[in-house]
Amino acid sequence: MSNERQYDLEERLLEFSVKIIRIVEALPRSRTGNHIAKQLLRSGTSPYANHGEAQGAESSKDFIHKMRICLKELRESERWLKLIHRIPLIEPPEKMTAILNETEELIKIFVTSIRTAKSNCKKR
Repeated sequence: MSNERQYDLEERLLEFSVKIIRIVEALPRSRTGNHIAKQLLRSGTSPYANHGEAQGAESSKDFIHKMRICLKELRESERWLKLIHRIPLIEPPEKMTAILNETEELIKIFVTSIRTAKSNCKKR
């Protein structure tokens, strides 16, 4: 069951990265759009790669560290997505609702995973 969950999270992170790339490609080619595009592309695709790193972690501490990086990048992505939504840089702004909801869900998953991993570390 654990492998099934990891695969599901891996698939969700892959799909999240795909959606981020599509949003970045849809941003206007302006100073603002280009700046946000670069930042969002970096932070929004990072969780997928770092989750792969976490799966190959060398220790529990290493796993937690890499999961925290994923969480940090998701939180940054959420900020950029909220800014895109607020301006709005993508019309209609409602197009951003699904990705904002998914970002929130992923953040919750990583917060819970990190708490669980920390708790398991303390039990050892």
